[in-house]
Amino acid sequence: MLWLSLASGAPAQVAILQIQIVEGEGAVHLPGSRSGRPLTVEVTDETGKPVPEAAVSFHLPEDGPGGMFASGLRTDVTTTDSHGRAAIRAFQANRTPGRFQIRIVASKEQARAGTVSFQYVAESKTGAAAGTSHGKRWIVIGLAAGGGAAAALLAGRGGSASAPPPAAQVTPAAPAFSIGNPAISVGKP
Repeated sequence: MLWLSLASGAPAQVAILQIQIVEGEGAVHLPGSRSGRPLTVEVTDETGKPVPEAAVSFHLPEDGPGGMFASGLRTDVTTTDSHGRAAIRAFQANRTPGRFQIRIVASKEQARAGTVSFQYVAESKTGAAAGTSHGKRWIVIGLAAGGGAAAALLAGRGGSASAPPPAAQVTPAAPAFSIGNPAISVGKP
C-alpha cells in the first residue's frame, strides 16, 4: 500500500509587519545632485522573521525640500528580497535646502506598516560663498580699524610722521576682534 502525505505548502498569513530603516537615514544631498547612496529598509513579521515579497513604497513630499526618483515621480515602489530588504538607489535632489521626510509604507496581504526617513538637501554653494565674503568683510573692517588706530597715534604725537617712536616704547595693542572656526549647519536650527 502506498501512502501519500500532502503537506500544505501555503505559508501562514502575515498578521503584523514591522519596518526598520537599515541604511541611508539622515542622508545629506547636494542641491540638484543624483544620489547613489541607497535607502534600505527591512520588513519583518511579528516574530522578527524577514518577510519576502512585501510591497514597499517610498513617497517624497510634493513641495519644499525633496526631489524625484529615477522614474521622474515622487513615489517609487519595490518588493522585499528573501531577506526582507528593499532599497531605492536613484534619487535626484531638488534645489530647495532643508529637511524633508520620505514616507515609507510596507504591505503584505492584509498587514501594513509605515515609517519615515529624514533626509536633507544641503545649502547651495552660493550660500557658502556668501558666508565667505561675510568673513572677508570683517577682515577689511579690522584692517581699517587698525589703520585708524595708527593714524590716531600719529595725530597724538603732533602729526609728525618724520620720526617714528622708539621701538622700546611701542607696545602692540590686543586685537579688537577675532575670527573663530566656521560653523556649518544643515537645515533649520
